[in-house]
Amino acid sequence: MNIRGNIFGATAIFLFALGFPAADQLLQTWGIMTLISLRNFLALIVMIFLIYMLERSVVLRKLPWAKGFLIGGIGFGFGSLLLLIAQAMTDATTAALAATAMPIFAVALEVAFDGRRLSGRFLLAVGLVLFGGGLAAGIIPGKSSIGIGFALGLLASGIFAWGSRETVKSFPTLSPLSRTAITTSGMFGFMVVPCCAAMFFEHSWSAVGSLDISNIGLLLIYACLALGLSQVFWIKAVGEVGIGVASFHLNATPFYVMIIIFILGSEWNWMQALGAAILTVGTVMAQLPEKRSGHERAHQL
Repeated sequence: MNIRGNIFGATAIFLFALGFPAADQLLQTWGIMTLISLRNFLALIVMIFLIYMLERSVVLRKLPWAKGFLIGGIGFGFGSLLLLIAQAMTDATTAALAATAMPIFAVALEVAFDGRRLSGRFLLAVGLVLFGGGLAAGIIPGKSSIGIGFALGLLASGIFAWGSRETVKSFPTLSPLSRTAITTSGMFGFMVVPCCAAMFFEHSWSAVGSLDISNIGLLLIYACLALGLSQVFWIKAVGEVGIGVASFHLNATPFYVMIIIFILGSEWNWMQALGAAILTVGTVMAQLPEKRSGHERAHQL
């Protein structure tokens, strides 16, 4: 099992989870378009600053910005917009729940494009991850329903899986930080046109909230931690363990959201904790080495 890759994945998703409670507060005064545009811009500035400080050998103007812009605009810009719309239509937990379907999309991409063969144990691991993620998100069988907001969140997860895989496959020689910076430029660029359109028509999605100390702090969490640093760790995790296994960590998002909300004063939910434990078992099981058949061993000899 790739311990480094799993540490990167868990760190990325914990930072990602910080954004849901922060977004819930910011959406009370900010419009969807202005909020996500500002978030993407701040994250891009942070990444360029980190490249300048940590990767002095990288020449910014020589990075493949055009291709990164395209992948980031579709995979992360459009995907994150759909996820935020889903959260605005529902709530933080429901939006986080939509991310639990990402392993299905991620594994499907590996089967379709990377020739991955699915063993019975791996399929069982996927089932455990989905079941554990459902418990962590508070789904009660027979009582849950899929609305438009949740459906948009599912679509966002599929697009995000594609963008993550393309980022790693298209830029194998770049560092995770450089990969993330060029795709984040696409996230920001994707939002410029619809944000300007919303402002022109004075739509509620273009509302600009107050910039008091509290909101500035929430913006820093939402942009710099939940997107900027989170995305760097995420791309690193995908490069280490692949999009299929890395996506399993996303299923822990509702559990991390619960921990954060618990720290802020909410009650502890043991059912969600059980779901997180089942999810962890599934994630570990998916990464155990496959047993080779006698024929395969004989062939190798």
